[in-house]
Amino acid sequence: MQLQQKQLPKTSPEQKTMYNILLIIGFVHLLNDTIQAVVPAMFPILQQSMGLTFTQLGFIAFALNLTSSLIQPVVGYYTDKKPSPYALPIGLCFTFVGVLGIAFASSFWLVIISVILIGVGSATFHPEGSRVAYMAAGTRRGTAQSIYQVGGNAGQALAPLITVLIIVPFGQFGAIWFTLLAALGIGLLIYIARWYSEQVAQVAKKKIVQKKKAEINPQTRKIVIYAITLLVFLVFARSWFHAGISNFYVFYLMEQFQLSVDQALIYIFIFLAAGAFGTFAGGPLADRYGKRNILMLSMLGSAPLALLLPHVGPLLSYVLLGAIGFIILSSFSVSVVYAQELVPGKIGMVSGLIVGLAFGMGAIGSVALGIVADWIGLTNTMLFVVALPLLGILTFFLPTDEKLREINE
Repeated sequence: MQLQQKQLPKTSPEQKTMYNILLIIGFVHLLNDTIQAVVPAMFPILQQSMGLTFTQLGFIAFALNLTSSLIQPVVGYYTDKKPSPYALPIGLCFTFVGVLGIAFASSFWLVIISVILIGVGSATFHPEGSRVAYMAAGTRRGTAQSIYQVGGNAGQALAPLITVLIIVPFGQFGAIWFTLLAALGIGLLIYIARWYSEQVAQVAKKKIVQKKKAEINPQTRKIVIYAITLLVFLVFARSWFHAGISNFYVFYLMEQFQLSVDQALIYIFIFLAAGAFGTFAGGPLADRYGKRNILMLSMLGSAPLALLLPHVGPLLSYVLLGAIGFIILSSFSVSVVYAQELVPGKIGMVSGLIVGLAFGMGAIGSVALGIVADWIGLTNTMLFVVALPLLGILTFFLPTDEKLREINE
């Protein structure tokens, strides 16, 4: 009896990890990001059907990422002040309409409008999805964030494979099948929204405590601003690399090795699938070896392999892409948890800043890389892309995990 009484606080509602909620929100993250990642995976199809240039493809990626990522901090800032559980299913309704639009689009501008709608749905989902993962985490924040984030990375990884199976055989109209994924996601998010509504009062109390806690140490403000700025820049560099591989490496493969579209997309699938495994592994590794260490390893560890990539044949490229994807995306969930600990009490805004704004800066990279590819060719463009992980040297200037703990005290 005494043993049971001592164990009781460990299973209190506030500390209990809600794995059922985490698995559902992670699965919806998979559905959402599968739909979003199908857009760049469709680039070869859209190029063939509409005769689009690399610059136009870059602008499509820019429109998608601008709406899906850059406005996430705004959504997160608003929902930090006023939690909006039913924004989750409502947002995915925009995605549903956007997918319909892509299936029937007959011009470049109709594609732009459609991807903007998909982007709005994604921008609404991500910060609120991160909040749901945070509320359901209990004492396992790293694990919870990994479960949530790995859903998104798995969705991105599945997109090229699904494109090979659906879009390549059926063409642009094959996108209509993704409305089923959107509809399934809407149904699951209605269930999540009901659970979320029940947690609002508890989350509000926690937020007040965390806000007061952050305000006790105003002298750390400069350190926090500096660290967040540097972290955003590092994720920005990682997103440029990610955009270069996921959006344009397929064309590089087709040009260098005369591969077909479906053959080239398999390489992108390997890169993104390995990245999904890396995302899941990153959280537990960071818990054991430190968040900053994993952030550092993810970029500097992938740098030599990335630099080697343009100089190997098609067979070795499979191996290198898998290794690079696993290593460089191992910091995906870690960067979010690192930022959340820097700014406690601002879960939505910080999650939107790291997952949204910083990753969405890859949208600018997509446009820039598209213009550069039209200007100097794909080979020279890829030489620039594979050098980006070298910027990981800047992680030495991030506050250590010990300093993070001091900030939270």
